[in-house]
Amino acid sequence: MKKQIIMIVEDDAFVMDIYQTKLSQEGYEVLSAGNGMEALKILENGETLPDLILLDILMPYVGGIEVLRKIKENDKLKKIPIILLTNLSQKDDVDLGIGLGADDYLIKSHFTPSEVLEKIKMQLSTSK
Repeated sequence: MKKQIIMIVEDDAFVMDIYQTKLSQEGYEVLSAGNGMEALKILENGETLPDLILLDILMPYVGGIEVLRKIKENDKLKKIPIILLTNLSQKDDVDLGIGLGADDYLIKSHFTPSEVLEKIKMQLSTSK
């Protein structure tokens, strides 16, 4: 069976490392992008499309909200489930992310990597 692919878009190397390790240990293939511009390049290249995207919002160059908007406007990409994983906890930020089509919105400080992993598994099982 083909490994499911999770893309992590995160500019914090420490956070990226934690999630890459956790997801790899769980048997997922991990695609990583250090900012939104890099993520869009990988997605537009289209060689390897992820089964789910874990997306930070505050990043250099292209922010997560812009990445989310571009993904949802693209017919090839718009069905990919997206979980926003961010430190922005204002209701407006949450509403904006969900309103633009994010499937879930997790605040980094409120969730352990194991809990995020559970959310990923849940999202992947319902998006088939």
